Amino acid sequence: MQSTARFSPLVLGLLCALLPGSFAARAAESTTLTVFAAGTLAVPFKEIDERFHEQYPNVTVQPQFGGSVKMAKQITDLHRDADLLAVADYSVIPKYMFGGNGKQAYAKWYVGICRNAITFVYTDKSKGAGEINSKNWYKVLARKGVEIGRSNPDTDPSGYQTVQMLNLANKYYDDPNIETSVLANAPLANMRDTETSLISALQLGQIDYLAIYRSDALQHHLKFVDLPNKINLSDATESSYYAQGTVQTKNGTLTGKPIVYAITIVEGSKNAAIAEKYVAFLLGPEGQAIMKKNGFGEFKPAYAVNPDAMPQGLKSQVKPWPGS
Repeated sequence: MQSTARFSPLVLGLLCALLPGSFAARAAESTTLTVFAAGTLAVPFKEIDERFHEQYPNVTVQPQFGGSVKMAKQITDLHRDADLLAVADYSVIPKYMFGGNGKQAYAKWYVGICRNAITFVYTDKSKGAGEINSKNWYKVLARKGVEIGRSNPDTDPSGYQTVQMLNLANKYYDDPNIETSVLANAPLANMRDTETSLISALQLGQIDYLAIYRSDALQHHLKFVDLPNKINLSDATESSYYAQGTVQTKNGTLTGKPIVYAITIVEGSKNAAIAEKYVAFLLGPEGQAIMKKNGFGEFKPAYAVNPDAMPQGLKSQVKPWPGS
C-alpha cells in the first residue's frame, strides 16, 4: 500500500502559499484599489477600470463617485480609506488635501487628466427646446415656468462653476440680471450633490434644463447649448477673464478658472504601487483615448503640480504645471 504523508494544517498552509500559481498565492496577490472620483467621471472610468483589470487581473478597482469636494472631505474629515482621488476641479486637491495650518497632508502632488466645459442640456420636451441657441439661451432659461436643475455649489465643482459661468455671462452680455434671473428657475428643490443624479429627471420631463458638463451631454446623447468659450470655462487662454466670475459658498469665495480634472494618490495608501500603475494607464494613450471618446479634452502633455513628489515611474509622463 502506498503511504501518504501527513502534514499539519499550518504546514499545509505554508506549502500552499509558497507554491507558484497556487490558489493561496493568487489570493494573496489580489488587490482592491479604491478610487474616489467626481460623479462626471463615472462613465469613462467604468471603461478605464475594465481595461485596467484586463492588464492587471488580480486588481479589482472599486470606484465611488460623488461631488469632488464631498469626496475629498470623505478622506480628510471622515478618514475613509481611499487610494486615489480624482476631481472635476484641480484646485480641490491643494485646498483640501495638501494640509497646512497644522492640518494633516493627504496628498503632495496632482496631475491634470482632462478638460471640460459647462453647458445646459435639454430634451425635445423642454420648454423652449425648439428655439434655444447659443445667443438667446439665457433669455429662454429665465422664462417663467422653466425648471432648471444643478448641483450644489457647496459640494460639487459643476455647482459653483455654473454660478461662475452665469456671473461671467452678466459681463459678457452686458446684462447684470442674467445670473439672478436664471438661478431663480433653479431652486434648492432642483439641486443635488452631483448633477448627474438629475439626468433621469431631465429625461422624464421633471425639469427642462440641467447645468452640467459637455462631456455628460455627449455621453448621454443629450442636446446641449454651445456656450461661448469666453464664459464656458473650457479655454486655458481665458484664465484671466474667467477669474472675474465669482461665487459665494460655504467654503468661501471661489473665482472662476479653466475646468481641469486632476488626480492624485492619497498619502499612506497601502496600494500605492498599484495606484501608480492606474495613473500611468490613465495618462497613457489608451486611457486618454477613452477620455476623449467620452467628450473630455485631452492634455498633451499632462501637467503636474509638485512633480518632484510624484512616484518615479510617473515623472516621465508629465511636465510641470505652467506657472506652478
